[in-house]
Amino acid sequence: MTIKREKLNSRSITLSMEAPTTLSLPWKTRIFLSLFNTVTYAATRSDGTVNRRLLNFFDLRIPPESKPINGVKTYDVVVDPTRNLWFRVFVPTEDAIEDAPLIFYFHGGGFAFLAPNVKPYDVVCRRMARKVAAVVVSVDYRLAPEYRYPVQHDDCFEVMKFVDVEENRLKWLPENVNVSRCFLAGDSAGGNIAHHLAQRSCEFNFQLLKVIGVVAIQPFFGGEERTNSEKEHEGNPILSLSKTDWYWNVFMPAGEGYNRDHPIINVSGPKAMDISKMDFPATMVFVGGFDLLQDWQKRYYEWLKKSGKEAYMVEYPNMCHGFYAFPELPESEQLMSDVKDFVHMVLKKTTN
Repeated sequence: MTIKREKLNSRSITLSMEAPTTLSLPWKTRIFLSLFNTVTYAATRSDGTVNRRLLNFFDLRIPPESKPINGVKTYDVVVDPTRNLWFRVFVPTEDAIEDAPLIFYFHGGGFAFLAPNVKPYDVVCRRMARKVAAVVVSVDYRLAPEYRYPVQHDDCFEVMKFVDVEENRLKWLPENVNVSRCFLAGDSAGGNIAHHLAQRSCEFNFQLLKVIGVVAIQPFFGGEERTNSEKEHEGNPILSLSKTDWYWNVFMPAGEGYNRDHPIINVSGPKAMDISKMDFPATMVFVGGFDLLQDWQKRYYEWLKKSGKEAYMVEYPNMCHGFYAFPELPESEQLMSDVKDFVHMVLKKTTN
């Protein structure tokens, strides 16, 4: 098996190897995926509601820890208690640098599940902060179906505006962080949020904050069409067509005639926004070869390039949706290295 990686300063990054025909994962990963699928399916009701009591029974919530764990300390900041809007800050304590970049992280879960303080996302953001040497702000946005679009995107943008206020930045962020070196990162539904907030940031006049990069990890996009990857990988872990349809149905406002070609879902489709004249930041897209969403993600990458934007893509041919959350997978560690390389490349370009 051979692996070829192009240099980061090219228009795209590829990781290619002989395509496997079956998904191969360690038993530990398979057990977790099976449990996650079982619980989320049991918690999603046919009437479009979620059994939060059942989910809370299985959720393992990690409290903030001022004492560094694996070289990173954490604390929580409340933005608005009336809507339970808060974020968790991950601060690397080893090899701290001046002008550290700031990464806003938006978690996945189909806009309906999970949070910054559940164990998988506490671990993901802790690893990212340590690997990249960046301060990570992980946002807890309100969830569907109790709160529908645009609440999730608005909550996350509200946190960005909160951090942009000098008084808040001085009070809640480390002294060495530089908010003009800001990246938006997210996985799955969070990748969707990262793209749309980067787009929104192009049209908003921040005081201090400047978005210079986007990290879209297996972003959750879709459309009315059923793509080849959606048909071919229907039976793979985490996602199915019925599940993605359910997510979109409980995410979009009810009774208003929306379909999956809405630009919030099909970002590169027939109703896509023209970003060609926007100062849209450099973007890295991560794709898994066993992810049924991969065709939409590849179209997103091609659309960015056709729009004249700096875009990169990394493919992991033998990975399913959500692989980044499993540190036992070598590809998960490689993804963190790729994020680090991308962030440092963009930072170098902006300082030259």
